[in-house]
Amino acid sequence: MPGNPVPGRRMRWAPPLVFLLLLACLHGCATTIPGADYPKQPSVAFSDPRATRLGKGLTERAPSHDGQSGFHIFNVGVDGLLMRLEMINAAERSLDLEYYIFRADESGHLIMDALVKAAQRGVRVRVLVDDGETIPGDEQVLALSGHESIQIRVFNPWRYRGHRTVLRGTEFLWRHARLDYRMHNKMLLADDAAALVGGRNIGDQYFQIDPQSQFADDDVFVSGLLVAQMASQFDEFWNSALAIPAQALVHDHAQGRDSSHTARASARSRKARTSGFDYAGRLAAGQPLAGILSGELPLTWAPAQFVSDSPDKKSIIDGARVGNLMFEPVAKLARQATAELLIVSPYFVPSKDELALIKSSRGQGVRVRVLTNSLESNPDTAAHAGYTHYRVQLLQEGVTLNEVRSRLGDARGSGQSRKISRYGNYALHGKLYVMDRSKLIIGSMNFDSRSRRLNTEMGLIIDSGELARQAAGRFELMVRKENSYSVGLRDPDAKGSSAKLTWSTVENGHPVEYESEPARSGWQRLESRLLALLPLDPEL
Repeated sequence: MPGNPVPGRRMRWAPPLVFLLLLACLHGCATTIPGADYPKQPSVAFSDPRATRLGKGLTERAPSHDGQSGFHIFNVGVDGLLMRLEMINAAERSLDLEYYIFRADESGHLIMDALVKAAQRGVRVRVLVDDGETIPGDEQVLALSGHESIQIRVFNPWRYRGHRTVLRGTEFLWRHARLDYRMHNKMLLADDAAALVGGRNIGDQYFQIDPQSQFADDDVFVSGLLVAQMASQFDEFWNSALAIPAQALVHDHAQGRDSSHTARASARSRKARTSGFDYAGRLAAGQPLAGILSGELPLTWAPAQFVSDSPDKKSIIDGARVGNLMFEPVAKLARQATAELLIVSPYFVPSKDELALIKSSRGQGVRVRVLTNSLESNPDTAAHAGYTHYRVQLLQEGVTLNEVRSRLGDARGSGQSRKISRYGNYALHGKLYVMDRSKLIIGSMNFDSRSRRLNTEMGLIIDSGELARQAAGRFELMVRKENSYSVGLRDPDAKGSSAKLTWSTVENGHPVEYESEPARSGWQRLESRLLALLPLDPEL
């Protein structure tokens, strides 16, 4: 579950002495952020992005779009990986990356290798990563800080730097108020001229090239006026008190990565090359960025707003400080829907405000349709357990609920090839809202309490019928009964425990209706029911 650092980890018990020493350390340092006193220099985005080839090329494609920005949505996971590599390869002056998760897996190494190459040609590289969901091996990302042109900072870091779940869990319980607050942002900026923003983290799952697990998501390429605002947002997070230099946390980090790592980059692209797409050919041709610069992949120009939470979101919610919050402009726009509101959210555990928003929309006759994960596709059973509290209520309000299947009947619109889809480990990860097929919101914000109050989030509000219809078209493909379960009520007027749910789908060309919730196993179904008994919703 995005933002929750504890569930899903294998417990590895530590020796009692180490455990006691950690408790003593935590007790003595419970109120301080590790590395908070480490010296760091503030830095900001460069001015005049037109001074670079990338900036100049994009400016030349927008001579008559005053007051608007250019957008292109990438639904295909491999395209998300290729675009990141191409933007990094094209940068001449600066690269800024801001991610909740940066895995040191195959795709992560490809991106790290590209960053090292960029630094070697003199590009300033700044990488800000969250510390909530790190797994063994991810510390290799922090090792990049040994290069003189690469700076790595960690948002709200843990004191314990290892991966023993019992020790990490103990620190989380001891310092819950601080460690529960996470940076869920996802953004890449190249030469302050182009940006990529959306719901994808960096990792094989998110680029849909891992047969073991694929997360469907979206990236939006951005050019024009909004990029400067996005660069300012990165600077705000980069220079915040919660952004700690990697050197303060990892004292034995490598002194940069040698050039032999880049020579082995092609060997690391095995999954990408066998994913069912022409990865190697497109990478050699500089695609998809070359297509945008040439006009072969046209940008859609439209008025838009970049919305984000401030790094000190918790203080702003409490009224202690003034700053930016993402939810209000998003809610304001959603309330303007007059006919239809489409919601795509992998984790759907609505807060009180979000439930009120849905009720208000239904009260005005707006058709509300939701696409989220099913129990069998959901990577976090606790999140699904929280969602189960609201299904009957939402259906009785007239909301249409669809839950994506882990094995798709049709790969169209899925973001991945038919070859990968055959493995049947599909899950939804995109976060998308479409109003009246004329406006859309796309970014990192789930429809849940965690995104509302415990994570910082970011996104785009785009006033474009063309892009809204494109997003709605993908929605329609994914809610087809070959790809999702249509959730219904056996007796719409039944109350409480007597309200029985059904799940309708199509398998092998034949309609099927389930009265027991589809799951990967009976144990998963039982686990969900047990977790639903706990008061976890505010954490989900």
